[in-house]
Amino acid sequence: MPRYFIDLHDGASFVRDTVGFELADEGEVREKLVRIMTKIAEGFTPAPDRQDFLAVVRDDTRQVLLRAHLSLDIERVASAS
Repeated sequence: MPRYFIDLHDGASFVRDTVGFELADEGEVREKLVRIMTKIAEGFTPAPDRQDFLAVVRDDTRQVLLRAHLSLDIERVASAS
């Protein structure tokens, strides 16, 4: 079964996946990626106005196959009064 690696970057730190996941195909890779990004979104904090995360999926030859970007941007809107 192919092995895929999912690296994560939050704008300040980078975590390279050195273990990887054995997944059957790109469909399973996408499912795993969505689960990871969903967990990250659940951990968003109310403090910063902007939070960005990037996940990069590499195959066992280290070729980049997919990128996923998750962003939370909170902006104050001027009142209409």
